[in-house]
Amino acid sequence: MIIRDLANVRTVEWGNGLSRRFLLQEDGLGYSLTDTIVWAGTKSRLEYPNHLEACYCIEGSGQVVELDGTSHPITVGRVYALDQHDPHFLIASEHEDLRLVCVFSPALRGDEVHNLDGQTHSTY
Repeated sequence: MIIRDLANVRTVEWGNGLSRRFLLQEDGLGYSLTDTIVWAGTKSRLEYPNHLEACYCIEGSGQVVELDGTSHPITVGRVYALDQHDPHFLIASEHEDLRLVCVFSPALRGDEVHNLDGQTHSTY
């Protein structure tokens, strides 16, 4: 059994927020669990060619935008899943941080950070 508290997990500043990484590759579960903060007013160009990701919004608001411009509002109680390694933009609202519980499969190592130079999608 694995028991962890927020105060004792690895916290990574990933570029436009914080990722508190509760479960990692070293735990042997095959997936990761994170508590992620996306700072208000930020726009992140992301893609995960090596992972599938599902995110459940527990605080704040924002949107996830597909490359064709299709925008999906993110509000408390909504989940989105990147089931096709979908390149996307993750945008937090201007007035509040966005907080997501995220599952990655396969699991993250735990030290991953984004390169948000805006030229390409940041990947893990």
